[in-house]
Amino acid sequence: MIGVKGLSRRVVITGMGALTPVGNDKDAFWSNLLKGVSGVGRITRFDPTDFSTQIAGEVKDFDPAQFMDKKEAKRMDRVTQFAIAASKMAIEDSGLDLDAMDRARIGTCIGTGIGGVETLHDQYKTLFDKGPGRVSPFFVPMMIANMPAGQVSIMFGLQGPNTCIVTACATGTNCIGEAFRAIQRGDADVMVAGGTEAAVSQIAVAGFCSMKALSTRNDEPTKASRPFDKDRDGFVMGEGAGVVVLETLESALARGAKIYAELIGYGTNADAYHITAPAPEGIQAGRCMQLAIDDAGLKPEEVDYVNAHGTSTPLNDKNETLAIKRIFGEHAKNMKVSSIKSMTGHLLGAAGAIELIASVLTVQQDIIPPTINYETTDEELDLDYVPNEARKAVVNVAISNSFGFGGHNATLVVRKYK
Repeated sequence: MIGVKGLSRRVVITGMGALTPVGNDKDAFWSNLLKGVSGVGRITRFDPTDFSTQIAGEVKDFDPAQFMDKKEAKRMDRVTQFAIAASKMAIEDSGLDLDAMDRARIGTCIGTGIGGVETLHDQYKTLFDKGPGRVSPFFVPMMIANMPAGQVSIMFGLQGPNTCIVTACATGTNCIGEAFRAIQRGDADVMVAGGTEAAVSQIAVAGFCSMKALSTRNDEPTKASRPFDKDRDGFVMGEGAGVVVLETLESALARGAKIYAELIGYGTNADAYHITAPAPEGIQAGRCMQLAIDDAGLKPEEVDYVNAHGTSTPLNDKNETLAIKRIFGEHAKNMKVSSIKSMTGHLLGAAGAIELIASVLTVQQDIIPPTINYETTDEELDLDYVPNEARKAVVNVAISNSFGFGGHNATLVVRKYK
């Protein structure tokens, strides 16, 4: 297979770690997705009484001490703790023996859309209440967006490419896509890649509330996120992390690794339109999907399933539907489309990573997670959104979409490994 720029190294997924509002590991996450379980509830990280939106998809019962030293954990923002937890689970799942490998050939690409915003909030309060001398010396390294990737690299001694991509809600997808490219180019043989987010904080929620971007269905939190439903009224914030281990097929076969699926295509482009609104008619979003499909060397009709960005906002869901119909034509009627944000909420910079994990498991197990809370058909949205119940179906190829503020678009393509 020859992808973009003549790159030909085959890349497979051998490990996955997920920390989400519906499960604190990959298996719990997947099991609850298939059951249609919502992880959305009233915010507990702070008192949300004065906020127009009082709900979010929070990670429950997370103990960083299960994954790292307690002293070190105190020197990390929650966003970095999440990244380390998901990375440790992914590496363990992959069966990598790091001591037996050349760590200079193992890289890291983990991003976050917002970074250590909780630390920023807390330290600003310290500054104004107690003065500059009381601001933590760990403030900057706890807050900056590259630190999840940096800390994962340090903890596991990964000495290959170490990068962090920040593209808002496309972050996790771009990070995995660029890690894919790094392996294809020959810059690394293994990459630990994904996204992390911990933005359920007063300042971030207040900002999104002011934008009128969030659902205000506070009295029915589990029904608030309803992608593609006519009564959708905004997205629901979520938090967590998703990390995958990518490696060359040659490396995976040499060590007898289990292979979940093959990553075969990546596309990314820009709307070049507006800071928050998607471009009309989903033209560039569709082009992004086409770039990824072309990179994979496929025809559109070979795609069986779209794990949609599906945010539960009026414009996104409409434009993504139009984009799918534009690229897939008549085949769009035969495809399955679903959004796990209906259950997890929107994990912002981590969304694309956990959604790729769901796509990989869909391809591996031939079962599609549903779009829950789909109750009222929107006449403009006429695809098969796999409403309310998981569905068994042969899925040889799946794509996963992510579209971020600033007009960032990214799509990944995975295929059954044969």
